[in-house]
Amino acid sequence: MFEIHPLIEEADQLKNDGRHQEAIKICEKVLTDNLACTEAYEEIGDNYLSLREYDKAQKALKQAIKHNPSSANAHYLLGFVHSCTGDFTISVELLEVADELYPNHPEILRCLGWSMYHDKQKARGVVLLERALFLAPHDPLILNDLGVCHLNNKTFERASDLFKKTLTIEPNNEKAKECLNAVQFFKREYDKLKRKKKR
Repeated sequence: MFEIHPLIEEADQLKNDGRHQEAIKICEKVLTDNLACTEAYEEIGDNYLSLREYDKAQKALKQAIKHNPSSANAHYLLGFVHSCTGDFTISVELLEVADELYPNHPEILRCLGWSMYHDKQKARGVVLLERALFLAPHDPLILNDLGVCHLNNKTFERASDLFKKTLTIEPNNEKAKECLNAVQFFKREYDKLKRKKKR
């Protein structure tokens, strides 16, 4: 059975509590004892990702992949970093590897679908996001991402349903509130344009 280093577990807890710098320090301590500890690099990368320090996240995650090329988590996190920085083609490549290593994981599929959608593969992106939603029907991140894609595609009814579902799960979800208002606004404008064209 694979054992997780107790300090990595401690770092993970600190990360979940939003204490990212402390989590990074613990992982750096692990690396002084074992420079090949993939999980330490992954945790460092994940914490820097939360801090939006994308260069540092990228550096740590590349080390993780170097030490363990079959780490789905490292590929997923590095793909996420590239998605955040708008490098969607590289993001898709990394997330496809993560999906091969760990198939049908809703979070990997969510990120892959989002990156594909923004990498000129809109139809495939939506299909993957729908699949992620099928696997995790109450995940607000998937609901919102899929909703944004449907809003961009002008499939307003579907977008509206998705944002409303997010708000039944998380009534204070600001993104869903803003997007639902946007759906209603753009639908009105779009309907006006269609009526004008018919005249």
